[in-house]
Amino acid sequence: MSLMKLQCLSHSPLMGWVDPDDGVASSAREAVDVLKDDLERFDPELIFLFAPDHYNGFFYDLMPSFCIGAQAHSIGDYGWLDGDLSVPEELAAQCVAAVQAADVDCAISYRMQVDHGFAQPLQLLTGALDRYPVVPIFINCLAEPMPSFKRVRLLGHAVGQYAASLGKRVLFLGSGGLSHNPPAPKLADAGPEVRERLTGGGRNLSTADRAARQQKTFDAARQFATGDSSLHPINPDWDGEFLETLKRRRLEDLDGWVDARVSQEAGGSAHEVKTWVAANAAMQAATNGRYRVHSDYYRAIPEWIAGFATLQGNPEPGQ
Repeated sequence: MSLMKLQCLSHSPLMGWVDPDDGVASSAREAVDVLKDDLERFDPELIFLFAPDHYNGFFYDLMPSFCIGAQAHSIGDYGWLDGDLSVPEELAAQCVAAVQAADVDCAISYRMQVDHGFAQPLQLLTGALDRYPVVPIFINCLAEPMPSFKRVRLLGHAVGQYAASLGKRVLFLGSGGLSHNPPAPKLADAGPEVRERLTGGGRNLSTADRAARQQKTFDAARQFATGDSSLHPINPDWDGEFLETLKRRRLEDLDGWVDARVSQEAGGSAHEVKTWVAANAAMQAATNGRYRVHSDYYRAIPEWIAGFATLQGNPEPGQ
């Protein structure tokens, strides 16, 4: 018999680098620690981790909507852990086959590079990249054209159905969002140097180039925190509407959300909420809709350029 658990949390590479006052930072970390403690009690036998990339592992030389890693390595950007994830290769390949059988196209990688979007939740919640077996599932949440909310939901549904067949304790983990708009280049208006980076030249950056790129993010965060920035503001109302939709388990209500409007209302990187949609859809499918969701923490944190939240879900009693 399979046992299922759902967790979602925002990530920010700026944690520990450009922090808010101690009260705000500690409240966010305490909320993350609640997830960590619950995860340890649950002790999953397998984690399906839905996360984005930030032009560190996936580029426009070949940009899939979805990709499941049969092997994966964290690059260690922003000081988060680097090294190999503990990926059960055979299960990952079976998951791809199951997703394809559900009429959702999905790529597979035997040399997936992942960044803080994957590494940070694993480090914060488990203390390591390889403490638990994990199937890493990349969702393109940044590079246009992106998969629609409906396709993301169907991906998660297919993963959940596969997970339910395994007879394991399974955690569905979503990493990203909520409303935020850090400085991220777009291919459409990129100059030659940036275009070269976005189309693959940014893979395997030198230490100096990586440090320079990260410093630009630190500088942008400090300016954003002062209120003197052209970046799209955090939108707590939009974040609240999204969280409420998940808590009501009304995932199909999100099918009609349009990317252009999401960018306009919540920022260009708010599409990372699609990782939450996929994780919630997986939980919904794996429990036949008999689950409950609660979100106990939300805070707009300009220093992290993030609407920062946590969410958990568990099967209904008797499941």
